[in-house]
Amino acid sequence: MIMNHPRINFSRLNFFSLDGLWDLKIIKEKKGIIYDDKINVPYSVETKLSGVNHILKPDETLIYHKKVDVSSFKNNDHIILNFLAVDQISELYINDIFALKNIGGYLPFSIDIKPFIVNNDFSSIDIILKVKDETEKSLLSRGKQKIKRGNIFYTPTSGIYMPVYIEGVNKNYIKDFKYKTDIDSSLLFINVVSNSKKVTLTLDNKKYELETNKENIIKLDNINLWSINNPYLYPITIESDDDLIHSYIAFRKFEIKEDENNIKRFYLNNEKIFIKGVLDQGYYLTSGLTYEDEHSYEKDIDLVKSLGFNTIRKHIKIEAPYFYYLCDKKGVLVFQDFINGGQDVSLIKTFIKLKLNRHYKDNHYKFFKREDENNRDEAIKEFKGIINYLYNHPSIVYYTIFNESWGQFDSKKIYDICLKEDNTRIYDHASGWFDQGIGDIYSSHIYFKRVKFKNKKDINNRLIFLSECGGYSLKIKDHVFSNKYFGYKKLKDDKDFIYEYNKLVELDIIKNIPIGLSGFIYTQLSDVEDEINGFITYDRQHIKIDVNKIKQINDKIHL
Repeated sequence: MIMNHPRINFSRLNFFSLDGLWDLKIIKEKKGIIYDDKINVPYSVETKLSGVNHILKPDETLIYHKKVDVSSFKNNDHIILNFLAVDQISELYINDIFALKNIGGYLPFSIDIKPFIVNNDFSSIDIILKVKDETEKSLLSRGKQKIKRGNIFYTPTSGIYMPVYIEGVNKNYIKDFKYKTDIDSSLLFINVVSNSKKVTLTLDNKKYELETNKENIIKLDNINLWSINNPYLYPITIESDDDLIHSYIAFRKFEIKEDENNIKRFYLNNEKIFIKGVLDQGYYLTSGLTYEDEHSYEKDIDLVKSLGFNTIRKHIKIEAPYFYYLCDKKGVLVFQDFINGGQDVSLIKTFIKLKLNRHYKDNHYKFFKREDENNRDEAIKEFKGIINYLYNHPSIVYYTIFNESWGQFDSKKIYDICLKEDNTRIYDHASGWFDQGIGDIYSSHIYFKRVKFKNKKDINNRLIFLSECGGYSLKIKDHVFSNKYFGYKKLKDDKDFIYEYNKLVELDIIKNIPIGLSGFIYTQLSDVEDEINGFITYDRQHIKIDVNKIKQINDKIHL
């Protein structure tokens, strides 16, 4: 495995990273240049690690510039420039020639830059990237970013905030591959996209000749299953005439079905599993939405496992591929959220309307702030893009389409689209609030009262999932982001935290399992800016509670 490739589950030898110092100008309308210096890519301009520390405004434009020597790729047919994420609208120029425009801040984009090379000069390529980011002033997906941060909304992320790299490939290079497995029949289904007619798959020390651009079926003997306790990954290579990809696959099945008492439960590899999850928003003090370094991910994931959780709900953001690789490797299930967009909303007004009528239909675009048809189409395109980008990670077993009505629309239509795109995952169409009575999940967020599920009409024979709860806040002196802080229940010390967490597990979780509760997500792993309801502080310097005591409490939960 090539550990330092930005896409570790689709890595090749012939690449180099463009992370590091770039030239940066910030241009403000009517004022001109307000910043002209360096930036440390891939950290956004708002972060300390970028070296800039500037909140980008809607009337400002970022202009990145870097000269690159690609002479080592001179003999390749294609020279692919890859951006894993740039927030929010980007225009790319190669040698002063317009190359592409990308809309949206959460998915990768790439282009072959070889056609833009002039006078056969490979030693000095000018890359210019112009970026606009209007955050909540835009209708595009933005998650919990807000220009005026505070409460449950955070400092925005603008510009390049994920790795940038270049690869040299030839005509018959491997563009993509997707796979799925049938553990009951020991079958692998794999489709490799390439101009080459055939490729060679090496799996478990055996070679298989595959036809490209179609599904191939391989029968294996004595398969090892991927599970939480044994996250077995099969290393693979895929080789065409002139390309070689390193990756891995895993055999696992995640589904919902009735148990012996006719109650809907989660099943992993045909065995019941109770989801013990923690919400993870993936923000870091010095780097915002970008991981500070690769150890940041590993420390967070190890802490989740040490606390006795088996699942991470990745909340309203997409991580770098290395995060998902570590979850694949370490055996942590990932419940992945899509990203919310649409018009800016008043959560208080929406919450009041929820209390008045929780069955509000989500084709009321005005109510849900999704009146613009083009924006709705753009969101669907992004949802499909996320599914395909993350398709090959076995740890990802569940997607949240909409969280708490934020930009919610046409859930039934989108649910069907998602299932068609990938039917190997579970989809939660409405996490917490405006349930539309569809799908396999009845999803609730409960913070301010004891948990009790009793309305069978709402549940509609679906699995009961407490997709957010807890949110207990413990302030640690000298480890807070600001003087203002937010939490659902303020605690006085770590003993109080353990007492309240144990009470939540005893009264809200264990007590509800016999009537159908099949999992919960505790809010949350780390503090984020004003929110101080994490197990660990925002600077990741102080774990607030005795980890073993939380694990002992979580270990009491079982089906």
